[in-house]
Amino acid sequence: MTKMSADDRRSSSETRRKPAAIADGGVENRIERATDSASVDDLEYDVVTTPVLVVGAGAAGARVAISLAESGVDPLVIGKRDHGDAHTTWAAGGINAALASLDEDDDWTIHAADTLNEGHHLNDPDAVELTAREMPDRIRELAEWGMPFDRTDDGAINQRYFGAQSYRRTCFVGDRTGEAMLETLIDRARALEVPYRENVMITRLLSDGRRVFGAAGFDMESGRGLLFRSNHVVLAAGGFSALYDRHSSRDDENNGDAQALALEVGARLLDLEFVQFHPTGMVGERYGEEWDGRLVTEAVRGEGGRLYNADDERFMERYSPDQMELDARDVVARAIGREIEAGRGTDNGGVYLDITHRDDDYVRARLPRMVERFASLGVDITAEPIEVAPTAHYTMGGVDVDFRTGETGVDGLYAVGEAVAGVHGANRLGGNSLAETVAIGKLVGEHVADAVGESDADPPVTDAQRALAEREFGALESLAAADGDVAPTTLLADLGELLWTHAGILRDESGLRAGLAELEALRDRTGDLRVEGGLTSRSFEYAVDLSFSLTVAEAMLRAALKRTESRGAHHRTDYPETDADWRVNLLVSADEGGLAIDRRRVAEPSDPVREALEEGYELDYHHLE
Repeated sequence: MTKMSADDRRSSSETRRKPAAIADGGVENRIERATDSASVDDLEYDVVTTPVLVVGAGAAGARVAISLAESGVDPLVIGKRDHGDAHTTWAAGGINAALASLDEDDDWTIHAADTLNEGHHLNDPDAVELTAREMPDRIRELAEWGMPFDRTDDGAINQRYFGAQSYRRTCFVGDRTGEAMLETLIDRARALEVPYRENVMITRLLSDGRRVFGAAGFDMESGRGLLFRSNHVVLAAGGFSALYDRHSSRDDENNGDAQALALEVGARLLDLEFVQFHPTGMVGERYGEEWDGRLVTEAVRGEGGRLYNADDERFMERYSPDQMELDARDVVARAIGREIEAGRGTDNGGVYLDITHRDDDYVRARLPRMVERFASLGVDITAEPIEVAPTAHYTMGGVDVDFRTGETGVDGLYAVGEAVAGVHGANRLGGNSLAETVAIGKLVGEHVADAVGESDADPPVTDAQRALAEREFGALESLAAADGDVAPTTLLADLGELLWTHAGILRDESGLRAGLAELEALRDRTGDLRVEGGLTSRSFEYAVDLSFSLTVAEAMLRAALKRTESRGAHHRTDYPETDADWRVNLLVSADEGGLAIDRRRVAEPSDPVREALEEGYELDYHHLE
């Protein structure tokens, strides 16, 4: 049974709770002054004008907004959940920066080299180098803003090992780093009086075919339509790993919103075939269905956790004797998959992650959230192992952008964070997701601020723009009234199973083609959709998610079919070797005939990073022994 079908946890037709009150009344008032009401043919909606609309309230969106505010631009940030409740909080283990707190030889060029190696050299070298160079200053900035990093005895920001890193480079706050970082960014945004709106879902970007001039969506608490008029829209709405039935996201996040929205208005998508399967997701009947696939942070292995199969063999000795459990995520995930396929897995289809050899107090100090979570499920991780199996965790693919600006190639549209592709290549280095959000988010915010002119402060709303938004509101009301026989959750669950079966850790041509055929049949079933509870229900939200998810799933399957090699997180059993001729990025665009796929050669890194690559730096796991 998939997580999506567990509707006893929350009914798909249940209406949402009232959002938390906006903390700063002045911020709330500024939003209200920018809002007008309108109606046509009994459709009532609000019109909100803003110089910059930031879609997504996680770390990337928050950092963009901070840069805008610091530059004197007054953006509006919108999110699908209560403010502060974003997927960033689930990034537990840490954030990378070459501070050299513990290993004095580390520097940004080695960080960049590790990132390129982990990405199997499909990364955008410029994006990688921007991130690596920026991160020491971004960490110091976060510390100045109050982020409570763990410290060494002499007061330096502490750093831990993470997989495939040459040095201890991952800064952390126990095992709640993402949560602590988002709290810090939100506090900073509030101090700058950045306006925001909670519980808002964007369903369409408004475009005249040449540029984007805003977005349409609805208030998820009231069901009222919303027309956001802005000449600058920044997508920071995450990735698409929740399309899979085993994943580390919440079911209502990372559904491909950003990618589908961008594709529809003419932006291109990049590297969609690369989905990272984290080696250690929770699995096992004792944890319950609600926890299936939830992430067990890499920090457990970073602090010395060991993997054993059901025969009590520390099996990573066979697959990676030098880096062991801290090899690249794709390597460890495939190793676990092979152990399970060979019959050496647990009865629940997993393996064991064991940190009981470390001192109990050390484990409780470094991994407090893991200790607390498993204790609530009757497991003491200081005394017994955790049962784990791979889970869909992160999507390296996304919107194609210029990382210095966030520009998508569509005038007025920018993107940042997990919504985009380029930094991570074919596989993401652990600890780099949070790093990208603040390093690139700052630069994108500064660029957009420079692009904002006086006329952008309160842009007019034309009749054509209103008409386009009103058509969208009408379509949403029709969807909410759908009275067929198939629930959105059923189709999303079937999509998740389809992708896990045909586009999971191991892929081949026959499976990918079967996946595309099943996807087309699933799309046909949307004509019999049933939505319960109206515009404010979970059922309606999932119906909207479904439209995004089907689009992105098709693009991912077609890109995976096109790439006839194995590289990083994309492993084709019918093409098991890495092919030098395939050191290219695949670009997906929409045209009248459907989806088109083109190739683009990968650029080369700078001389300093090339020198670091030639030095061949590599983590020595046995430092932990």
